[in-house]
Amino acid sequence: MSDSSAAAAGGCPQPRTAVTEPEVEALVRGICFKTGPPRTLGVEVEWLVHELRQPELPVTPARLAAAYADLRAVSLRSALTVEPGGQLELSSPPAASLTECVGIVSADLDTVRAVLRGHGLGLLGIGHDPRHPPRRYLHQPRYDAMEAYLDRSGPSGRRMMCSSASVQVCLDAGYEEPGPLGHGRRWWLAHTLGAVLVAAFANSPIALDRATGWRSTRQLMWAQIGPGRAGAPSPDGDPRTAWARHVLDAPVMCIRRESGPWEVPDDLTFREWIRTGAPRPPTHEDLDYHISTLFPPVRPRGHLELRMIDAQPGEDGWIVPLAVTAALFDDAQAAETAYRTVKPLAERSLGRPAPHNPLWAAAARDGLADPELHEAAVVCFTTALDALPRLGAGPEVRDAVAGYLERHVLPARSPADVLLDRLTAEAPSAHGKDIRL
Repeated sequence: MSDSSAAAAGGCPQPRTAVTEPEVEALVRGICFKTGPPRTLGVEVEWLVHELRQPELPVTPARLAAAYADLRAVSLRSALTVEPGGQLELSSPPAASLTECVGIVSADLDTVRAVLRGHGLGLLGIGHDPRHPPRRYLHQPRYDAMEAYLDRSGPSGRRMMCSSASVQVCLDAGYEEPGPLGHGRRWWLAHTLGAVLVAAFANSPIALDRATGWRSTRQLMWAQIGPGRAGAPSPDGDPRTAWARHVLDAPVMCIRRESGPWEVPDDLTFREWIRTGAPRPPTHEDLDYHISTLFPPVRPRGHLELRMIDAQPGEDGWIVPLAVTAALFDDAQAAETAYRTVKPLAERSLGRPAPHNPLWAAAARDGLADPELHEAAVVCFTTALDALPRLGAGPEVRDAVAGYLERHVLPARSPADVLLDRLTAEAPSAHGKDIRL
């Protein structure tokens, strides 16, 4: 959700030339899918920040502000941003290899943790805050408008903004031509394999100290926000055409102003905004901003941003989803195996876009307890492990993936199941499905 641009941070550039529907289609098609050989890789890791001595207590805004002020004074190769609830995010620069990407982010995380320790704070890798209700840390026009918009569909929007964290893997769009590394295949694979990744890395089964009944409560919240804001485009047809149509027909979250609160329109699509020109005609800058407010499970931004994976436990837990995803997309042999493995799962989607279909719902609710998702995960993780040496991955990365395969995938137990076992042992009466999200 974070965006380092001036517009996203609260500024509003002077309006320029109004944009037309054909221009939107051309811009979206040209900018959001930049094809070519898969050469670079990136990762965005989000973390909840917690008190080291008393993790059950929320971190006060003043303590967060002091820690973040010190963090902005240190040198990092990754971009550091702050999410609306105070979550910390590191976004790596495009890396030429998996090894380079892991090295950059690992070094930056070491620096970040050292600064936070000086403030008595630490990073928590989990998809949803298991203890505290959502509380907004950032108060900017962007987030004021986002909260007002999302509140219309219920409480899940605030939980997503303020209580969730993820591992987002960024991949090149792929070749223009067909084949295992072609952009059309990679787009399809991201939306189908994505359900397997949701299930295998589910790590958010608790909210307000109670089990929610979902292995990935974070994914449930995204689904509840609605298809216009957090859904994929139609799975049929050309990806560029589908995404351009989706951008035009998605509701506008807000209309920026130079001063004062931003306007939050009611059921106004970007296409309708262009046609009516009210309250002012949308510009190219408005289009860029509108796209930044769409949160599908796979977001094309020149590259493909896979957004469906919960934040992972442990200091280095984020490395496993990064390595597995990179192997299954960027190694041609592994990509072909992954495609053949998950192709039968596509029938369970009933032709509906992710995540609003039965396949993705089962992944979020049941995780690896779903037999078909478990079977696919075993094949995909084994395939990824075999492919990692071909990507130049070192023994530490390979050992991390092998350990995850043995610890979680083979026994059909995602990190969420470990958390549920712990919750039951500590407070058996808290294990239930009575929370309303």
